[in-house]
Amino acid sequence: MKKEHHKIKSRHSHKESGGHEGGRHAGHSPDMFRAKFWLSLLLTLPVVYFSEHIQGLLGYEAPVFFLSDWIPAVLATAVFLYGGLVFLKSAKSELKNRLPGMMTLISLAITVAFLFSWVVRLGIVQAQAIWWELATLVTIMLLGHWIEMKSVQQASGTLQELAKLLPDTAVRIVDGKEEKVEAGSLNTDDIVQVRPGENIPADGRVEKGNTEVNESMITGESRPVKKRPGDEVVAGTINGDGSLHVRVMKTGEDTKLSGIMRLVMEAQESKSQTQHLADRAARLLTFVATGAGIITMTAWLILGASIDFSIIRMVTVLVIACPHALGLAVPLVVSISTTLGARSGLLVRDRRGLEQARELDTVIFDKTGTLTLGEFRVKYIETSGDMSEEQALSIAAAIEKESEHPIGRGIVGTAREKGVDIPAVSDFRALKGKGVFAVLGGKSYYIGGPALFSDADIPEELAAEAEEASRGGESIVFLFQNKRALALFAISDAVRDESIEAVRMLKEMGVEVAMLTGDSHGVAEAVAAELKIDVFFSEVLPEDKASKVKQLQKQGKKVAMVGDGVNDAPALATADVGIAIGAGTDVAVEAGHIVLVRSDPQDLPRIVSLSRATYTKMLQNLWWAAGYNIVAIPLAAGVLYKWGILLTPALGAVLMSVSTVIVALNAQLLRKVKL
Repeated sequence: MKKEHHKIKSRHSHKESGGHEGGRHAGHSPDMFRAKFWLSLLLTLPVVYFSEHIQGLLGYEAPVFFLSDWIPAVLATAVFLYGGLVFLKSAKSELKNRLPGMMTLISLAITVAFLFSWVVRLGIVQAQAIWWELATLVTIMLLGHWIEMKSVQQASGTLQELAKLLPDTAVRIVDGKEEKVEAGSLNTDDIVQVRPGENIPADGRVEKGNTEVNESMITGESRPVKKRPGDEVVAGTINGDGSLHVRVMKTGEDTKLSGIMRLVMEAQESKSQTQHLADRAARLLTFVATGAGIITMTAWLILGASIDFSIIRMVTVLVIACPHALGLAVPLVVSISTTLGARSGLLVRDRRGLEQARELDTVIFDKTGTLTLGEFRVKYIETSGDMSEEQALSIAAAIEKESEHPIGRGIVGTAREKGVDIPAVSDFRALKGKGVFAVLGGKSYYIGGPALFSDADIPEELAAEAEEASRGGESIVFLFQNKRALALFAISDAVRDESIEAVRMLKEMGVEVAMLTGDSHGVAEAVAAELKIDVFFSEVLPEDKASKVKQLQKQGKKVAMVGDGVNDAPALATADVGIAIGAGTDVAVEAGHIVLVRSDPQDLPRIVSLSRATYTKMLQNLWWAAGYNIVAIPLAAGVLYKWGILLTPALGAVLMSVSTVIVALNAQLLRKVKL
C-alpha cells in the first residue's frame, strides 16, 4: 500500500508543482519562484539605485567609483540570466508545442529589453539603456508567479491532505501476538489492531470491538459512525474510543481513499469548456499583444520619438498584455470548486460535468439504492386486540433474527433502528416458501403471508388493511399465534429519509425530478407519491434506462442521471451529467461525471449550487481579465501621453500582477459558498 500510495502522491506532487494551465510551470514550484524572487530583488535594488533615470527622477546622485557605471548592466544581466531563465525555458516549450502564450510574451519583453540595453551599453545606438526596467520587470514577474503558484497549490491541496490520512505503520496480529509493521506491507486477510484515536490503515471489516469512527474526511459527514463486528471500515478514517480488530479487505490503490485520490486527480487533469475558451482567448491575446507591441513601436518612431522611448512603449505593451489573469481565471476557480466538492463528499471526475450541472432542468433518480435504501423496512404496523405496535415488532424481530430472508432482515433492521428490544427465541424453524416459526415465552408464533394457513383466522380490520397495502405496492406479512393473526406488517424498500428533502430542494431550484425503476407500476406510484415526484417510469428493463434519458433529452431538457448499479452505467454515460452513488458499483462510479461519496440524495442540490457558484466566479474573472486588457493595452501604448500619463514597463508589470492577484482573491471567495 505504501509504495502504491506514494506513486499517487508523487504524480500529484508533480502536478501541483507544475501541471496547471497546460504545463507552463512544469517542473517548477512556489519555493523555487520564492527563492528566485528574493535573490533577484537583492540584485535589483542596486540596479535601481545606480540608474541615471531614477537619480534624475528622484533628485539624488549615486556615488561614483571605478566601474560603478557598469553596476546596472552587470547586475541586471545577472537578474535576466538567473531570474528570467525560467520564463525563457517555458516560452521555448510553448513555441515547441505551437501554443504561444503568456510565457512567450514575458520572454519577448525581457529579451527585447536585455538586447536593446546591451546595444546601448556597447555604444552601437545612442539612447538610454533600460536596465532598471529589465531588472524590476523580471523581479515583479517572479513575485507574481510565486503568488499565483502558491494560490493554485493551496486551492488544489486536497490530495496532499488525503495522503496524510494514511498511517505509516500498523499493528498486525499474528498468532495472538502484536507486531508493528509498515502499513505498505499489509496483505488481504491480515488482522490489524486499531487503538483509540488511530487512523485505520486499510479498508477492512471489523472482526472484534465496538466503536465510533470519524469518516468526515471521506464522506464530508461530521457525525461519527457506529461500528461493530461485521461492519466495514475505510482506510484513513479515525477510530473513536473503542479498540478494534480489523480484517484487511483492500490495500494500496484498491482502497476507497486511493480511489478518491484518483478521482480528484482526474478532475484536476480534465478541462471544462470554459477553460478551453479561456485558453483560446489567452492564445489570441498573445498574438494581439505581439502585434500591438510592434505597431506601437512603429507608430512612435514614425511620430518622431526616440528609439529607446519607442522600444520601452513596445516592452510595456508586451508586459501589461500578458494574459496571466486570463490564464488563471478559470483553473483557479475550478481547482477551488473541486476541493470544496471533495471536502463535502462530492467527487468531480470530469469538470465538464460540474460545469453543465448549472444548466440542469431535470434529474432522473434510479429508485432502488438511490432514493431508497435497497433494503426492506417496515413501513407501518397494524395490530389487533390489545397488542401494541412496539410489542408486535419486538416479537416479529425476535422470530426473524435467525432468518436469511430479505423481508425478515427488514423487520429486524427496523426494530434495531427504533431501539426495540429483541428477546431470544427457541425452536426456530424456516418453513420453506411459507414463513418462519419460533417459540417465545412458551408461546408458538408464526410469521408469513395470508396463505401460510389455509384456515387462518385474520381479523376483518387486518384483512382490509392488507388489501389496501397490496394496492400500494407493499409486501404484507402477518404475525400469527397459532393460526390467529395478531399483527400486520407492511414492508417495502425503504425510502431514504434524505430523499424527501432532496426532491423538495431541487424543485425549489427549478429542477424537475423524475424516477425510473424496474418495479411494478403500483410500487413506483407509491414511492413517487411519498416523495412528491410527478414523473416516473416503471417496469423499465436495464437496457432501456438510457432510452428514457434520451426521451427527456429530445424534449430539449438538460438531464442528470443518478444511479448506483451496473445496469445504470449506460444511462449515466448518456445523460448530460452522470452522477454515481459512491456506495454503488465500480462500473457506475467510472461511468459518472460526479460521484456522491455519501450516497445521500441531498448532495444533488449541493452539486447544482456548487456548479452555479463556480460558473459565476468564472464569468466574473473572465470579464475582469478581458476588460483589464481592453483598457491596459492602449494605456501602455501611450495614448494618454499628451496628458502626461505614461506607464513604465515596471509599472506595467505591477498592474499585470495586481490584475492576477484580484482574480486569485475573487476565486478564493468561492470558499464562502454554503453547500
